[in-house]
Amino acid sequence: MSGRLKNRNVIITGASGGIGAHMAALCAERGANLVLLARNLEKLNALKADLQSRFSVDIHVHKLDVSNTDEVSAVFSEILARIGRVDILVNNAGYGIFREAHEAKIEEIKGMFDVNVVGLMACTSMVLPAMRQQKSGHIINIASQAGKIATPKSSVYSATKHAVLGYTNSLRMELADSNVFVTAVNPGPIETNFFNIADEKGTYVKNVQRYMLKPEYVALKVVDAMLTPAREINLPQWMNAGSIVYTLFPRLFERIGKRAFNQK
Repeated sequence: MSGRLKNRNVIITGASGGIGAHMAALCAERGANLVLLARNLEKLNALKADLQSRFSVDIHVHKLDVSNTDEVSAVFSEILARIGRVDILVNNAGYGIFREAHEAKIEEIKGMFDVNVVGLMACTSMVLPAMRQQKSGHIINIASQAGKIATPKSSVYSATKHAVLGYTNSLRMELADSNVFVTAVNPGPIETNFFNIADEKGTYVKNVQRYMLKPEYVALKVVDAMLTPAREINLPQWMNAGSIVYTLFPRLFERIGKRAFNQK
């Protein structure tokens, strides 16, 4: 399993912390060369120094705000010119803000779509031509269970993740004959600083603490699936089972699950 990533070139957005940093460490441990992207260059450089002290791999870091499409184009052009080949792109950058729809600010709506959707598409579009030409590669999009089951106070965030899933599913079909794998990762809540922004009052975290996933566990599941034809990674499994029931019996599910959904 570990030999599959040796000497492969892996790009990870949102790599300065959370599951992004954990994925970077696991990839480096398995011999992959890394390009780590995030807005916080200081954290990226610290992560680079730590990983290079432990593993003999090439690591490049770039400051990147994926919501700035001009910046995405410039940074990815530089990356492609430097490393030549991209084997795996993990679109991990993203954030959410939990508010009821009538309280959502237009700037927040645009911000979430610019990062979670447009930024993800912009990064993907930069590597697609090369992957098609080399007839290999893997695009991994970090979506969310929120993209399958929308809940109160997550209307905008859920909408962005629905969009990611729609894009991912279409892309998978487009690349079916190109030997390029496309995987959607749909985790439930993860113990990361995501909720520092998303859940300002801490109510949601308090209510779902016992269900929260460990970032290292999610990262391991993603890295284990790299360069395999995994269609989706759904975590935890019981939550994904709920999304299937929701698809089949939406009205019943919403009525029975009303109390559980109002945790934010």
